[in-house]
Amino acid sequence: FENPNYVANNADRCYHCKTELFAEMENLATKLEFAAIAYGVNADDMQDFRPGHRAAREHQVLAPLLEAQLAKSEIRELSRQERLATWDRPASACLSSRLPYGTPVTIQNLSQIERGEAILREMDFRQFRVRHHGEIARIEIASEELPRALEINLAETLAERFKQLGFTSVVLDPQGYRQGSLNAALNRK
Repeated sequence: FENPNYVANNADRCYHCKTELFAEMENLATKLEFAAIAYGVNADDMQDFRPGHRAAREHQVLAPLLEAQLAKSEIRELSRQERLATWDRPASACLSSRLPYGTPVTIQNLSQIERGEAILREMDFRQFRVRHHGEIARIEIASEELPRALEINLAETLAERFKQLGFTSVVLDPQGYRQGSLNAALNRK
């Protein structure tokens, strides 16, 4: 929150965040005498807007999964074969990515998102995002889970619990969960 470029939440927010992160990792790697730093970007990630990738290149951070051209599904399958506990864990991006560009990143906004997603997790939804539009929470849930979310009792409970977080309106997005859905605004500019 000390970097105004991150807090401003412009389209290059991830670049500024990753630049600081990789600089800190470089310091730690030097201290621990590590020869390299790597991160988990993969081939599927390149289908979306990834300003953090520029920061990785600038800091010579390795991207072995991308270099191997592995897709998320292939990584999951290899992880399953190796019996890694995380093989089927849903993707989890930075909470700041739930805010539309230009909406300042605040502790309050991130807390509302985090607590909203905890509610969805508690209700046994697997793939979702809470998109923060000021007083409106737009909930994206995987299309196969949407029918359950629309059950009247569950929908009413969701709305009530999200309003307790400070949202005045709660919207269930009929398009379901879409990775990088807020990046669509960039394509219209």
